[in-house]
Amino acid sequence: MFLYALNGLRFMPKYTTLQQIQNDLQAQQLTLHELVNYYLKNIEATQDLNAYIEVFADEALERAKSLDQKFQENSENVGKLFGMVISIKDVLCYKDHKVTGASKILEGFTSLYSATAIERILAEDAIIIGRVNCDQFAMGSTNENSVYGPTKNGVDPAKVPGGSSGASAVSVQTDTCLASLGSDTGGSVRQPAGFCGIIGFKPSYGRISRYGLLAYASSFDQIGILAHSVEDVAILLETMAGADEFDSTASQIPVPAYSKNLNYSQKAKIAYFDVALEHEGIDSEIKTQTQNFIQNLKQKGHTVEAVNFDYLDYIIPAYYVLTTAEASSNLSRYDGIRYGHRSAEVSSLENTYKKSRTEGFSTEVKRRIMLGTFVLSAGYYDAYYGKAQKVRRLIQNRTNEILENYDFILMPVSPSPPSDIGKSLEDPVAMYLADIFTVQANMAGIPAIAIPIGKHDSGLPIGIQLMGKKYKEEDLLSFAKNVL
Repeated sequence: MFLYALNGLRFMPKYTTLQQIQNDLQAQQLTLHELVNYYLKNIEATQDLNAYIEVFADEALERAKSLDQKFQENSENVGKLFGMVISIKDVLCYKDHKVTGASKILEGFTSLYSATAIERILAEDAIIIGRVNCDQFAMGSTNENSVYGPTKNGVDPAKVPGGSSGASAVSVQTDTCLASLGSDTGGSVRQPAGFCGIIGFKPSYGRISRYGLLAYASSFDQIGILAHSVEDVAILLETMAGADEFDSTASQIPVPAYSKNLNYSQKAKIAYFDVALEHEGIDSEIKTQTQNFIQNLKQKGHTVEAVNFDYLDYIIPAYYVLTTAEASSNLSRYDGIRYGHRSAEVSSLENTYKKSRTEGFSTEVKRRIMLGTFVLSAGYYDAYYGKAQKVRRLIQNRTNEILENYDFILMPVSPSPPSDIGKSLEDPVAMYLADIFTVQANMAGIPAIAIPIGKHDSGLPIGIQLMGKKYKEEDLLSFAKNVL
């Protein structure tokens, strides 16, 4: 990859891996300042897609200039993410920068500290170019539930990009950055990656510290990665992963050098659920392409077999009982008193709470808070929350049982292609059901990756999903790279 000239003008190729960028930086065919300028021009050219909430233009250019100087002085002294330009979802805290969760309730709030994941990528010389849109507090599957308005899919602006990390996916899809950090509670990185034709990765629960991530459902949330290449996912994961004194749920297990071990030479044994491919809600073209992908794997010598999974239709109900319960607790801190939005028309303390939260939260967020409060109430706790916890354990046990006999589980990313903008707002249940294939990985706490496998008849991307054993991200990433 290199800059080339035409009639005296310099043009930038579309980089899809950090290695390509670093090669050109090393060959002095590119500077970071030029690269950031290129991405900034692409951001400006794609403004109508509404991906970026805030662009850190001056800051990114200044950091690029400083890193160029550092590289010139000693090329061996730069971090392993030198050349990586990243966007971050508006749920990640970045010191002295605004973070709102795409909600009015956090209007004007500036973070006092950076998330552990943010600190670690900056320490390795990454550049953060901007803050991108999302569904409010990561609640949604379409990126329409945002105080900033919907983000549009770069392939077809009339379609949704998926959610809740939809704008993270669009920012990578439209070449405004090399990679993006999102969050994945029930598929919020993988589903938009599938809808936008890129790679989306969710690690095992606890692999990346959640410190500095605005909480939706604490026992499900994970920071995830969206990129063009498995190699970039791997190097970002090894940079961010690991123990953290600020997050007691972060794993103490040592972090492998994922980016150095991406060769998968053996033949894999893969399970898929026939109940998923025969599900009444699956699009025929997605079903056909998934079946074709399975045949391709078999032709390469891998074993791919259908297995029974009796809990598929229980995943979504249990997931929404549990996540809304956790959300009702987590979002109670946004009360109009301590920070963020406070209603101008208040007459008492109780009235301040009520009006501030009514004005600050969107309809979807209020719906989930009320549902969560209901399932946690004294008369319904055992009937709903307690039962959902038991279902979660059954799902986790069955998933682990399958993975004792198979290396990976294969699933479509979504049962349907991206919908028209506005359609899901008319039917929120349809939006919830769009997560039916991605939620399992979060319920079980295992790693999962979405990779592109083709296009729908409509021209929109189609993705496939692979899930692996907990903390075995190395195997999952290397296999995904092998089959891409």
